[in-house]
Amino acid sequence: MTTLPLPLPAPSTAPPAAPSSAPPGVPDHPAPADALSVWPATTTERPHGQLLVGGVPLTEIAEGHGTPVYVLDEADVRERCRTYRTAFPDAEIHYAAKAFLCRALAHWVEEEGLGLDVCSAGELELAVTTGFPPERILLHGNVKSPHDLETALRLGVGRIVIDTPAEIARIAAAVGTEGRQKVMVRVTPGISAGGHRKIRTGSEDQKFGLSIRDGHAQHAIARILDQPHLELTGLHCHLGSQIADVKPYLVAVRRLVGLMARVRDAHGVTLPELDLGGGHGIAYRPGEPALDLTTLARKVRAELAESCAAAGLPVPRLIIEPGRAVVGPAGVAVYRVLAVKRTPGRTFVAVDGGMSDNPRPALYGVRYAPRLVGRHSAARPERVTVVGRHCEAGDVLAEDVPLPADTRPGDLLALPVAGAYHLSMASSYNLVGRPPVVAVRAGRARLLVRRETLADLRARDVGL
Repeated sequence: MTTLPLPLPAPSTAPPAAPSSAPPGVPDHPAPADALSVWPATTTERPHGQLLVGGVPLTEIAEGHGTPVYVLDEADVRERCRTYRTAFPDAEIHYAAKAFLCRALAHWVEEEGLGLDVCSAGELELAVTTGFPPERILLHGNVKSPHDLETALRLGVGRIVIDTPAEIARIAAAVGTEGRQKVMVRVTPGISAGGHRKIRTGSEDQKFGLSIRDGHAQHAIARILDQPHLELTGLHCHLGSQIADVKPYLVAVRRLVGLMARVRDAHGVTLPELDLGGGHGIAYRPGEPALDLTTLARKVRAELAESCAAAGLPVPRLIIEPGRAVVGPAGVAVYRVLAVKRTPGRTFVAVDGGMSDNPRPALYGVRYAPRLVGRHSAARPERVTVVGRHCEAGDVLAEDVPLPADTRPGDLLALPVAGAYHLSMASSYNLVGRPPVVAVRAGRARLLVRRETLADLRARDVGL
């Protein structure tokens, strides 16, 4: 069986092909590269419209676990972790858990040698109770609750990223006279980058970080250095999400190294770490741009070396925080068509999920490329709008996309690039339970997260 190239932001070697589960005499065939370029690396196609991920037919998963269902390609996730380690061999790579986290995923990431970036006590507790080493975890967020900080200190988190001046005294007081906690400062470098205004976090007009321009970052650094129980290890920044251009990262390196030089000159302290965050853009539809990881690594290393040499600083240890680029393309959402409605203006294909399991189209206007799976259709393509089941006009999963004109109730639709910010942002809107997550690898499927049931939802309602 031939696998497709891994659709990472940079060239890499695809994971070993999963053993074929096709019956004798029914070969697996790769579909045209452009058609499956945004699908998991192990995706193959059989005749009659059957699509396999990790050697497992999507129809088999839908029949066994119901729909909607999320499928996660374990081999793809692991290979993306390895690709980052290869591209940045001297850096710490921390997987950004907010993209999606479950116990199995935390285990995969830890086995592949990555650290973890979390932004709540919930993410932190899940990871540590799974066995993830707390010293390899970094906690950040624009504001941390007392419970977040208490949990981080109790579990021994590796670093806490300070995002607001109020956190300095709070963390120092919580550490106590006998403890010592490593911290970083999240800096706002004044750079606007990202695929949507709601996911641009490096500019001056949003809630994250401390500005270099107005002096808030420098003031916070001075206060931290005066705290004997806080150890400032470096600077942190995160420019945004879905960034497909290398240039913003290079500008960030220059500005942060400049700030490191001013810290040395003012306080005699050389900071040993620089965290550039993540935000690496991926393609959601064939032909869309993605960040070239190889180019990013080469140019960031060169810029860091050059800027540090000019400032007379040793090169700090680099930290990178990919999330979406690790897990996004490894996931597939599978839905069942419930109805097809033709109106004078457009055709609606309604499925059994929607904005409760994927709010991203409603939040950010994201566009996907869904595909009919499980049967071959010779019908001409028709432009349709794939909508969900919820009582909301904005419950649209894919607008103006081509599907066979004979798409009908009972068909299965699969949505690729569904591994990031779907289930992590999901809700139980209309009291519809969240879908399960099924991992696939080498022809086998196993349940990672079970479906949320009405019994689960009722159990939280204790008002009578």
